[in-house]
Amino acid sequence: MKELTEKRVLELKRFAEQIRLETVKELVELGFGHVGGCMSICELLSVLYSEVMNVHSDDPANSERDILICSKGHAGPAIYAALALRGFMPLSELATLNKPGTNLPSHCDRNLTKGVDMTTGSLGQGLSAGAGAALGLRIDGRDNHVYVILGDGELQEGQVWEAAMAAAQYRLSNLIAFVDHNKLQINGDVEKINGVEDLESRFNGFKWNTFRVNGHDVSAIYEAVARAQELSGPTAVILETVKGFGCEYALKQLRCHSLKMPAEKLDESMALIQKRIADYDRRIAEVG
Repeated sequence: MKELTEKRVLELKRFAEQIRLETVKELVELGFGHVGGCMSICELLSVLYSEVMNVHSDDPANSERDILICSKGHAGPAIYAALALRGFMPLSELATLNKPGTNLPSHCDRNLTKGVDMTTGSLGQGLSAGAGAALGLRIDGRDNHVYVILGDGELQEGQVWEAAMAAAQYRLSNLIAFVDHNKLQINGDVEKINGVEDLESRFNGFKWNTFRVNGHDVSAIYEAVARAQELSGPTAVILETVKGFGCEYALKQLRCHSLKMPAEKLDESMALIQKRIADYDRRIAEVG
């Protein structure tokens, strides 16, 4: 993978803020939603959709595409925002989130949404499907990659570790899992409910390559993927994130897994996101 230029880093940061803004708009239109876990993966989605993955908005089922499985399916609104910004659907369609007749349900559904590779939301299943897809690609002689986004609370599911064991057994070098380690789940602190700390040791124990990076640093995420693609065997990238990151309204809530999203209370948050986008526009223009 090529080295990122200063301009490209700024563009990736800008794209993350665009994803963040469109996601907040979706949830404001609906009036509620899983804002916290959507906000914490915006930088990851920017890197994957804008720089790493081979995707085809005009042909989502293209056999050469890379596969993305958002196992924490309640972050679907952020996935939809990234897809719309990449041309998989009109931006106006985001306003239909979770409404009657929509193609954008609350959780990801591959049968409804163009560009979604797996129906998710029942936590714990995504890594198993990802390992199966990665193995299938290798059997077919393809060099596509499979990327799986996991929540840290989701790691309490035993099926995740069964999948991790199988992926290591088959030396699935084309499989990279990202753990959104924002340390909160629906009903409290992950560590107080069923701790999953020392994730590096856990994944290393299952013979995975493991990196821990700042999940809001696009350069660090990109470099982790680049390193992973050079290694043998599956890789886990632990993303140190903040639930609700970039949306001040969510950050002010004690628990921001799912919130009511009244427009009048989100005006300030959206204005700050728009200000950051404008700032990136200025800086990108200055770099030239």
